Formats: sequence, structure tokens, C-alpha cells
Amino acid sequence: MPADPLTVAPPGARAPESPLRAEPPRYLISDLCAYLESYLPPDQVREFYRAYLFGAEAHEGQKRKSGEPYIYHPVAVARILAEMRMDYKCLMAALLHDVIEDTDIAKAEVAADFGDDVAELVDGVSKLSQIDFDSRAEAQAASLQKMLLAMTRDIRVILIKLADRLHNMRTLDAMRPEACRRISRETLEIYAPIANRLGINWVRIELEELGFEHHWPWRRRIIHRAVRRTHGERVEMVGAVERALQEALAQEGIPGTVEGRRKHLYGIYRKMRDKHHPFEEVIDVSAFRVVVDRVDTCYRVLGVVHNLYKPVPGRFKDYIAIPKANGYQSLHTVLVGPQGVQIEVQIRTEDMQRMAESGIAAHWLYKSGEEANPAALAADWLQNLLEMQREAGNSVEFLENVKVDLFPGEVYVFTPKGRIITLKRGATVVDFAFAIHSDVGNTCVAARVDHRLVALNTVLRSGQRVEIINAPGAKPNASWLNFVTTGKARAGIRSYLKNLKQREALGLGKRLLNAELSVFDLDLDQLETPRLAAYLDEAKLAGLDALLVDIGLGNRLAALVARRLVGGELEELGSEPRNEAKNHPNRLAIRGTEGMVVSFARCCRPIPGDTIAAQFSPGRGIVVHRSECRNLGSPERKRDRRLAVEWASEPEGEFSTEIRVEIGNRRGALAVVASAIAEQGSNIETVVSCEKEGMTTALEFVILVRSRVHLAQIMRRLRHIPLVERIIRLPR
Repeated sequence: MPADPLTVAPPGARAPESPLRAEPPRYLISDLCAYLESYLPPDQVREFYRAYLFGAEAHEGQKRKSGEPYIYHPVAVARILAEMRMDYKCLMAALLHDVIEDTDIAKAEVAADFGDDVAELVDGVSKLSQIDFDSRAEAQAASLQKMLLAMTRDIRVILIKLADRLHNMRTLDAMRPEACRRISRETLEIYAPIANRLGINWVRIELEELGFEHHWPWRRRIIHRAVRRTHGERVEMVGAVERALQEALAQEGIPGTVEGRRKHLYGIYRKMRDKHHPFEEVIDVSAFRVVVDRVDTCYRVLGVVHNLYKPVPGRFKDYIAIPKANGYQSLHTVLVGPQGVQIEVQIRTEDMQRMAESGIAAHWLYKSGEEANPAALAADWLQNLLEMQREAGNSVEFLENVKVDLFPGEVYVFTPKGRIITLKRGATVVDFAFAIHSDVGNTCVAARVDHRLVALNTVLRSGQRVEIINAPGAKPNASWLNFVTTGKARAGIRSYLKNLKQREALGLGKRLLNAELSVFDLDLDQLETPRLAAYLDEAKLAGLDALLVDIGLGNRLAALVARRLVGGELEELGSEPRNEAKNHPNRLAIRGTEGMVVSFARCCRPIPGDTIAAQFSPGRGIVVHRSECRNLGSPERKRDRRLAVEWASEPEGEFSTEIRVEIGNRRGALAVVASAIAEQGSNIETVVSCEKEGMTTALEFVILVRSRVHLAQIMRRLRHIPLVERIIRLPR
């Protein structure tokens, strides 16, 4: 009888061996050390215990959200890795994986006490907490980028992170609901797919189940109930098929085991969502696994099951001859079983079963003591990560490309020399070209698929032979981004287009800066080298080319840069700026912005008399804010865009500002207020009315004023209206 489909299976080959799974977790380092003695020498266990003492002292006084001592978490992470039979340095790094990030311990101190290998592993898992980012998404992307690149140097980094995430998901109930959803979404989008990409199936399943439970609790509950309703009805049929398969193997003298494969809830949900299948159709396919001793026996078993039940045409896959990208091997076939119910049978050897469950971790699990690098199993993917890192514009773009490659749905095609290339389902000729090499992708112009000439956007199918046609001088087209599907192709195309744009921006920036320098009878070649070097250092630019590219892209204003380079002071000149002062678009409003486009920020609506500051905004020119406006940001972070400005002595024109008037809820109240504003020589641009506490109405006006003095006169007049209870300027 198959096991309950609602349970998540740990690695099958290890479940009987691990006492740590046999009972509820007890956060005792003595129990963990006793387990480690079953496969590690005593001196390595002693080193592990020394790392525990170091970590416990570093985390002294810290607690998790659940209230338990923080050291419980590193011990639990180490326990998960111990079940994978990881080496002692990896286990030590697991105990110390948060000391750099969450305590005052530095990487150098970890390296001095436990060696460079452990320190590099700990640093690879640590987030980038010392750098300020503009958003949570950028911080998350940068930390993940750092971790994934560390993984390309040592695959154990990602194994520690997966164990860390697994324990965090097991204890997620202590977090706030919004944090649960955010962490669960990240787990489903990134960490579960990484576990799948590395072939660690049991970790993937548990991460998916826990992520599903916290991100979509109601959907999970509905599917859970539906599965329980159908489970009892299917037990008898599944048992009959198991017995039939086992008897067929016995008749042929083939030793092997047969078991029903568990369906986990997230897998059911994803198939319903992605393939638009109803629940009855998804749950109607029963899955069985046959494990035998040798590869040739797998093909004998295939013949046996095809004789027993009729195969469904087109539903056979040979992953033994052509393994999946994560090293998975098996024969898959779909049969028409009893009562017309479709059954899926997977046939594999014991070694293939271990790889299917543990993936890269199987290296340590079944070959402990060996020092070979298991990263060779994921060499192609790791190499792709490095190429995407080099070609990505920033960490967010890199993470987007990685996400694309984490959901492959494989297609297998052949080069003219017979090499197998694995691509994502839906991949095109251009994806294939970039999978061969970036230079091949950059210069491809057409292709032959099975000796027939095809267009570059042709979608490839498994088994096809693809030959790329290249032309010297050819270059990627931006339209390719509309149909490529792989992260490597997308990163390669974007990288080329970005470099092309930068080359064009370099020339434009040089022309713009020379034009502004000509006002001072100078050009770039005549600039003093020390002054230029000082400006580049202050602006944190790598060189003159970087400055010119910034100007060409519109990130810096050529006029401001020219003035800084010649050392000129900003003075009130006779030229008139272009600005957005109402009714007087060509009158001087701000000193120090002559000849520049000036706009006034709508977030704080500065008016003459306010203390002001400005910053350069690409595409908008100089944007003037009130000095206290939060959107200005810190001067240190935006120093190269901040500009000291002040109002002209007698600025002309009218400026928008916003006020809020709270008034008694009486008929004609709005007309009274509007009339009073008009009496003071101001026009109303907009008014918004909303109820407040039943008897009071809040009116928000955008009005035109000449200065703070004019605004004060208007507010003073409104306060004398008996119906007005409160009046304030917005934003406060």
C-alpha cells in the first residue's frame, strides 16, 4: 500500500538510517555530535564542537522571533546537513553561518580560528548588510547574486543556504503574515527551483510544500481536502497495480522493488495552474516507481510493463540516454491501467534513485571521505551563471535571468557534431546559438533545423539537429528579446545592446560637454588634469569615459559638470532660464540654474520664501524641492546630483501650493471658502472634498500663490471664516 500522499518524504534511502528524523527535533549538540561520530573521525567532530562553542558565544543573548535562543537555528541547519553526510568544514560553516551577518565577528576572525575554507563558506552565505540599497528588491537581488557567485567557487555555499532556508520555513509560523508571504514567495521562486536544479528532490518538495502552505493557505486547504476525499477510493486500485507489476517482474526473474510515488500538494496545484487541468484529471494519473540493479535491466523492465499494460503513444521519455540538466536519469512511460486509469511508471537503478533524491548532495551522502568536486554535475549551469553575471547590467537583472533558467522544462537538441544541448521548453534558434557560445549568438543570421532553412525565432523541439549560420559583422537585434526564453540569451543580447548604447552615449557626452566648455573658451583637451581627476574622484567615477557616458545618457547635466570642472562660481547671470513658473515661463525664478530646465517638485510644492534645495533628474532637468522634503534623499548618497540653489531677489510668477481646510459640513461651505481665496488674488487649480467624522468636511486645494507671504495672507483670511475649524499647508 502506498504511503499517505499528504506527507513529504525525506530521502528514501536514508530514512531508516537517520535517528535525527526518527523523533522530534531536540536542539542538543550532544545528540548531533553522537550522530556525526557515525561517519566522521573524532578529531573532526571535536573541531565541529569547537565551532559550536564559538557560535554559541557569538550569539549569546540573541533570540529568534519564536523566543528560543538563536543558537538553536545554526544547530538545526547543521543537523539537516549532517543528514546529507556533509564534510566537517561545511558543518562548521553551518554553525557559524550567521556570525558575520548578525554579530560583531569579522570574516578575518573566523578565518583565523577555523581556516579560510570555513570563512569563505560563511561569507558566501552572509547577506550584503553593509551597503545601502534603494529598495528591498535591490538588496535581495544583490545578496542572492553574491551567494550564487560564491556557489560557483564552492557548491557547499548553496547547500548551507538551502538548509538554512529549510529550517526557516519549518519555523515560519513565528513571523508576521506579510513576512510569511514574502519569504514563501521567495522560496517558491528561487530556493525550491535551485534545489530542483541541483537534483536535491526531498529538499525541493519540502520547500514547495511549506511555501505553498504559507503563501496560498486557502488553496492548499482546498486541494488537501480534495486529495483526502479521493485517497481512500484509490488505495485498492493502487495496491492492485503494485502487485501486478511485482508479479510481472518475478515471472521474468528480475529483482526489483515497486512502490507508489507520492503526489505532493504543490505539484498538484502547479499542474492544475500551468496546464489548466481540472483536479480530477490531475489526480487521475497514478505514479509508480520501479527500482532495479542495472541499466540494462531498466530496458527489460520497460518491455515487461508494456506487455502488462498498453502504453500511451508519445508519452515515453528516455532520461537514461539523455539525462536532465540536473543529472536526473530514469525511464518514464505512461500506460493505460485497470478501468482505463492512466498510470505513470518510472524505471531506474538504485544509483539513479539516490541521485534523483539527493542530487549533488549524493556525493557526500554515499561517497563520504572523497575529495572530488561534485560541482561538475552542475558545471554547465554554474558556467552560465558566471556569463550572466558578466553581462548583466545590475543585480536585479542578473536575478531575473537566473529565475528564467531555474524553470527549464527541458528540450534536447543536437549540434551538427552530435553534441546534446539542453534548453528550456519554448527555446528558439537564438537561444540555441547563445547556448553554444556568446559569439555564435551575437553573429547568427539564420539556421538550418534538420537541414531546412528556418528563421531565428523558430521554436525548437526535442531531437532536432540545429546548425547556426553566422555572418561577420552581424549583431544582435533588440527584437530578439521578444522571443528568446533562456537567461543566457537574454543576458547576452542586453549586454551587447547596453555596450552599443554606451558607445553612442560616449560620443554624445563628449560633444555636449565640449559645447558647454566652449562658453569658457575651453575644451576637454585643455582641462587641467588635477582638477579633472579631483572631480572624477569626488563623483566616484572610474574615468573620463564613464563621465562622458553619464552625460550622454542624461544622468548628469553637461552645464553643471562644465562649471564644476572650470571651478566657476554660480552667479546670477543676465540670461533667462527656462522654468515652469506659472504664467511667466521665461522669467528668472532660481539663482544658479541659468540656461537649465527648472521644474518644481509636486511632492512638496516649493514657493518663494521656502528654504529650497535642488537635484538633477534625468529627463526633467533641475527639480527644486523644499529643503525638508524626504524625496531629496541624503546629501551623501546623491552628492553628485545635489545643487545649491536659492530664490532670485524678486521672483515673478505664480507657484502651485497645497492647503487642507477642515470645515463644518454645511451647505454652501465650499463656495464660501473658494470666494475667500479668490478675494486674496489667488486662483484655485483643483479641489478635492472628502467626509471626515460625519459633521466635518476636509477640503484639499491646490492654489496659485506668489510667495509664502501671499500664502500666509490667504490662510489668515480663511481662519476668520466661522465655519473653518482647521487649516494647514500640505505636505506638513
